[in-house]
Amino acid sequence: MSGRKASRDTQWIRDAFDRHEGPLVRYAMRLTGDLELARDVVQDTFLRLCRQPRDRVDRHLAAWLFTVCRRRALDVMKKQSRVRSLDAAPDREPASQPTQEAILERRESAAHILALLETLPLREQEVVRLKLQNELSYREIGEVTGLSVSNVGYLIHTAIRKVRAMTKRESEAVRKE
Repeated sequence: MSGRKASRDTQWIRDAFDRHEGPLVRYAMRLTGDLELARDVVQDTFLRLCRQPRDRVDRHLAAWLFTVCRRRALDVMKKQSRVRSLDAAPDREPASQPTQEAILERRESAAHILALLETLPLREQEVVRLKLQNELSYREIGEVTGLSVSNVGYLIHTAIRKVRAMTKRESEAVRKE
């Protein structure tokens, strides 16, 4: 490999790390329930990326990284015989500067939605989080989870419908009080 190509590949891996490390750690954390274990899984994911030819993964890098991360996290969990859990993700930073009251209200609302999401089956939780928190396409989610694109769409639609129904029931109960 020429020095120039090696340098470009090194920069490509650095860029991939800068862009995907945070989302991968959050994803692995939800799968493993352990931050240090999640960091180890992500480190192993990037080590595996270093061994891959760039042209083999470049077009679908995010899906490849999440797939490897998921498989590695599940392998680690099997070895450690731990129960798989999905934890709430950190809040996203708002684009503008809303009032403190609005921030608190938004956090309470988001925490409530995440709590409702956690009542759903794990598969539905996983695809919704990959879509909304990691902004993966249905195709990429399918690659990560091994599901068909139509099954991903169905699971996301079903999960959102269930959460909406739960919030509607709660709203109606509050109005009746």
